[in-house]
Amino acid sequence: MAEDTEKKSSYTNVIDLTSKAQEKKRREEVDSGLREPDPPLDEIVTEELPGDIEQAMRAAGWNDLMPVQRKALPYMLAHRDLIVQSQTGSGKTGAFLLPLFELLYPDEQAQQVLILTPTRELARQIHEEFEKMKIATPKTNKLDAALIYGGVSYNPQIEALDGGAQVVIGTPGRVLDHLEKGNFKTGSVRMLILDEADEMLSMGFYPDMKEIVDYLPQKRESHMFSATMPPKVRSVAREFLDDPGYLSLSSDKVSVEEMKYRYYLVNPMDKDRTLERLMELEEPESALIFANTKREVRYLDRFLSNKGYDVDQMSGDLSQPKREKALDRLRDGDLRLLVATDVAARGIDVSDLSHVFIYDVPQDHEYIIHRSGRTARAGKSGTTIVLATHEDEFELKRMANTYDIDIEKAELPEDPHRIATELLEERYEDVKADLDDIDEFVPLVQELSEERPELLASLVTELYAQSNEEENGEADSV
Repeated sequence: MAEDTEKKSSYTNVIDLTSKAQEKKRREEVDSGLREPDPPLDEIVTEELPGDIEQAMRAAGWNDLMPVQRKALPYMLAHRDLIVQSQTGSGKTGAFLLPLFELLYPDEQAQQVLILTPTRELARQIHEEFEKMKIATPKTNKLDAALIYGGVSYNPQIEALDGGAQVVIGTPGRVLDHLEKGNFKTGSVRMLILDEADEMLSMGFYPDMKEIVDYLPQKRESHMFSATMPPKVRSVAREFLDDPGYLSLSSDKVSVEEMKYRYYLVNPMDKDRTLERLMELEEPESALIFANTKREVRYLDRFLSNKGYDVDQMSGDLSQPKREKALDRLRDGDLRLLVATDVAARGIDVSDLSHVFIYDVPQDHEYIIHRSGRTARAGKSGTTIVLATHEDEFELKRMANTYDIDIEKAELPEDPHRIATELLEERYEDVKADLDDIDEFVPLVQELSEERPELLASLVTELYAQSNEEENGEADSV
């Protein structure tokens, strides 16, 4: 009981801040004018799906619809603009791709749907999912998708657009480029979908988004999907959507139930060694490691590689082919660790990713959700581990409370290698004054370390065990 009281006391100031933030959020939601869909529509179940959609669902490898799909599909099939907020890894991509197989006209060789995403990797992933679904039936197999993003050649993209691809999936910069050059004719576009909408309508993308929308027909359907939907984003939604319904499956909790969160307090100078120690303890089958800067990504890639780990890096500094190769290796199980900036934090789906390590606490609060959401996807379990300095701890707790994350503070077990080294150093300091002939034995020790390391290891083990016995004896006497 005393422990519970102490714990509650330590979080009081954070909870007060969170309560104020939640009240502010409620007021801003009212001010934004967004509301639940009116009239509401009943969820759709698998047995009620049109045949092409059901077959596309099964081609994607799903035996049943996920909650966000059951709720969103009826509105999209009814041609109603929609804003959807749902947990990361909950099946949002399927929620906006599946209805296309009923709404698109396969025999009309012209662009009908534009899907915009903030990153090239996410655009590529959505394209791959669409290609997997479309082979379900002869009718849907007629559909084509143009993948439009920077860092690669224009020619295949122009050919796909000229060939009448019904779906355009891309990033704002390259899509706008094609629009300005006249490669992308939008007269037949009937639907706009913004994935990771909070990022798409942030200040970084907002100017491009305004320009792109000016090219699109005013009479169209528009939809926004994201795990987080800050009030400022919701407030500008009406610039892109027509009287949208706001369908929130995760307004109070955007992290997934299957996710386990832990954080360790570390000295900034010890973060790399702490990460190495956690790798030894956790033994992740595969993991993403997030850092805030490209420089930190490069350093961690070298550091972990020098420690013998199978690791690669992914950041905006790398060419698009190299970024795609690294991500493909992780997905295919050919790579164990990928160190990345937030270029990999949005929507990237890697099956069976067991761990996410957040090496740097993100500056934007919602990115703790996007980073951790790379694991524990589609009902699977996963672990997120955060390395936090004392300066980070308060902000980390604010993030946890804002998004209702149950995050546990953990203590790193003692490293026996470090302890053994310290014991040897202490022993040496105690006796070095009496060791006149120590230099004579240094070559022998060097030779033994290469040819008979077990001999030296036995001495270190004995010293370490003796130290433990002494500590246990002192504890028993107390």
